[in-house]
Amino acid sequence: MKTAQKTAENRNPGDPDARTFVERTIRVDQAGEFGAVRIYEGQLAALRWTGRGHGEASRKIAAMARAERRHNKEFDRLLVARRVRPTLLTPLWSVAGFALGAATALMGEKAAMACTVAVEETIDEHYAGQAAALGDDEAELRGTIETFRAEEIEHRDEALAAGAEQAPAYGPLTAAIKAGSRLAIWLSTRV
Repeated sequence: MKTAQKTAENRNPGDPDARTFVERTIRVDQAGEFGAVRIYEGQLAALRWTGRGHGEASRKIAAMARAERRHNKEFDRLLVARRVRPTLLTPLWSVAGFALGAATALMGEKAAMACTVAVEETIDEHYAGQAAALGDDEAELRGTIETFRAEEIEHRDEALAAGAEQAPAYGPLTAAIKAGSRLAIWLSTRV
């Protein structure tokens, strides 16, 4: 008979206890989904500024933005329900997310899609690690993360199908965005 796994059951010295781990998970995921919303808002604004606000890329981005808003709303709800303090970096992520979105969309529709690939690949990895670390005592939170992870993978696949890899300097661009995303995750978990 399999014993139920508990969150933080196999932690190492210095690792957070179960409560702290769950708080960090909710905090960083709420920040990440908020950041994703701001990236898409920046992309949509830049596409409108350049007269491409009604094209296929704009429709795809708007659909992805709706999913991110739904994710963000769920993590906003969890912050309140679980009494978790949000990251203090929210104002920074608001500006940085919008700026990243606008900059990539100004580089072109394929660069905007490359941004989506980079962010979603980082989030896929991040959510997979969280889901693996959450025990059966946090099955509902783990289920939410797994559902959102599947949707983030769909966004990545849509962006790849839309020609993301044809963006100018795709490799360096996505590497820089992934590095920034990993730094934002690390900071939001702790601050």
